[in-house]
Amino acid sequence: MSNPVFFTAPGTLDQQVPGSAFVLGGTEARHAVTVKRIGVGEAVDIADGAGKRLTGTVTAVAAGELTVECVGLAEELRPGTRLVLVQALAKGDRDELAAETATELGIDAVIPWQAERSIVRWKAERAAKAHAKWQSVVTAAAKQARRAWIPEVRAAVDGAGLQTAVAAADLAVILHEDAVRPLRQVLEAWLESVGPGEVVADAAGSREVLLIVGPEGGISPREVTRLCDAGAVTALLGHHVLRSSTAGPAATVLASDILGRW
Repeated sequence: MSNPVFFTAPGTLDQQVPGSAFVLGGTEARHAVTVKRIGVGEAVDIADGAGKRLTGTVTAVAAGELTVECVGLAEELRPGTRLVLVQALAKGDRDELAAETATELGIDAVIPWQAERSIVRWKAERAAKAHAKWQSVVTAAAKQARRAWIPEVRAAVDGAGLQTAVAAADLAVILHEDAVRPLRQVLEAWLESVGPGEVVADAAGSREVLLIVGPEGGISPREVTRLCDAGAVTALLGHHVLRSSTAGPAATVLASDILGRW
């Protein structure tokens, strides 16, 4: 069984070497001690959310503090092709559920999208709070999945903002029930044209594939046209119509397999 993971800030693991001691504090330490009841002698992983993972053994436990002896330190590189879920805002927290599940399945970033048919609206103060909640949900999911990387929740976009993101992406796929080509075919054709990507140390060297999911009422024809004009392509995910909370995670699984991430 893999070790439980607790997060620390990026950069705090940089000076660690086998045999050194790392002290975890704050809410993560309190969760480890009070909720998980981690004790001396247990093995744990400390990740910085940016790819570094310390594997160690707990040597001391105090109120709100965990001391871990470093056994090993590893750096997990980014995949050569990064998957980004563009999730339309949806009611009933289905959008958050999509981001959470996609994180557990390996998504690299999430973009909240204010689609034309989105019932939920992020405005003024609510936008900042909603964004913070999404990031919290994604962080908790990364911890549950014991990932070393915490996916980034990027700034929410409207239609124009999404067109800009589509134009900048290496591939942008609209998951649409009226599409002709299956998602597998779209991804395999793209992969054949660009070749397999290599794992990389930073985002600058990786490619990005956007997986675009609409709200409950679907993506409007006008939005599809504008996104396709910006460079997106449509793809059919399956024979059944999936909920807004299901389509993104399902596409993440399929894309991870086809693109060699799994």
